[in-house]
Amino acid sequence: MILQYRFLGTLVAGLLACGRQASAATFGDEVAFLKQHTDVVVLRDKANAAEVVVAPAWQGRVMTSTADGDQGASYGWINRSLIASGELQPHINVFGGEDRFWIGPEGGQFALFFAKSAPFDLANWFTPAPIDTMAYPVTRQTKTQVDFGARFSLTNYSGTTFAVKVDRRVKLLSYKQAWDDLHLDPLKGVNLVAYESINKIINAGNEPWKQDTGLLSIWILGQFNPSPGTTIVVPIKDGPEAELGAKLTSNYFGDVPTDRLRVNDNVVFFCGDGQYRSKIGINPKRSKAVLGSYDANNQVLTIVQFSQPKDVSDYVNSLWKIQDKPLGGDAANSYNDGPPSPGAKALGPFYEMESSSPAAALAPGASMEHTHRTIHLSGSKDGLDAIARSILGVSLAEIEAALPKH
Repeated sequence: MILQYRFLGTLVAGLLACGRQASAATFGDEVAFLKQHTDVVVLRDKANAAEVVVAPAWQGRVMTSTADGDQGASYGWINRSLIASGELQPHINVFGGEDRFWIGPEGGQFALFFAKSAPFDLANWFTPAPIDTMAYPVTRQTKTQVDFGARFSLTNYSGTTFAVKVDRRVKLLSYKQAWDDLHLDPLKGVNLVAYESINKIINAGNEPWKQDTGLLSIWILGQFNPSPGTTIVVPIKDGPEAELGAKLTSNYFGDVPTDRLRVNDNVVFFCGDGQYRSKIGINPKRSKAVLGSYDANNQVLTIVQFSQPKDVSDYVNSLWKIQDKPLGGDAANSYNDGPPSPGAKALGPFYEMESSSPAAALAPGASMEHTHRTIHLSGSKDGLDAIARSILGVSLAEIEAALPKH
């Protein structure tokens, strides 16, 4: 009987998720909704109907995008209920968005999300206002690009205060540039939208940022619409753990069930259904500076590329505990949303693909830059398969067969 109930619960959840996808708002619908509640900047490339909408009030984040104009599919997850309420939440304001600017680390002795001596648990976790509710003023704008600038201070768990200046640029890429970034010739029957954020942090204070008092990093996170048929794909470098470290970190929020995570020698598959809270991370020695996801329900392939300096291994550690290796963190992460505890409400649902810069040991006035690129592709399944094989190293059939559907 228990198994029957579990099966029925899974079936109902799957049908509801399918219903969400079937009735998903168009890009034009999402832009119209956002305009009712905040100012937005819409970037357009009329040559191929690609569009991106950006919200200055929420750190200049990319809220969503489309490859097919106002009537096209909207790829970013947007939290309509929170935005429409006009109310701010104490721990985090999950407005949504495909590319949002954060600063790490999240946990550990140099955490930015926990007050000094606070336990590392959800009740004491608070997102700093400069990366949650603070507006980033527009400093320059064209039809396909918008720049932002901001200044603020952050204090970490150990009591170190950082004066930070941020320069952020969101750029809609041309059709040709997108294919060049994929290192592929354009494929017939495949539509795409591609954009990137170029993010810079500057030490705006009078003291250097030092390892022994904590360092910062640029952290870009994208929230996307989940479905029962969505699988996240992370190519990794094959090799011995003694040389490259563990293939991944998967215990951020407890161990990930084996039916939701598969780890091969050169690729990781992770469930993106938005139904089970879990997170994985790839260290810089394993990372290939690319992540992807395939939504088999809607036949959408998403590729995330990011800048990753060679032979740099100092990345801030965001695990929620005092750490032996505070610079032993990840270059890439993926998060799948779900209830934090039985009966609790999920943040989304959504799934995330994330990238980070190295730790920024900056002298006064010095800076660090990090680029995060998102490319959504839809259309011909043969074309998408060729792209997946080239960029992610696996076929669509391998992605679909990697994990059971929930």
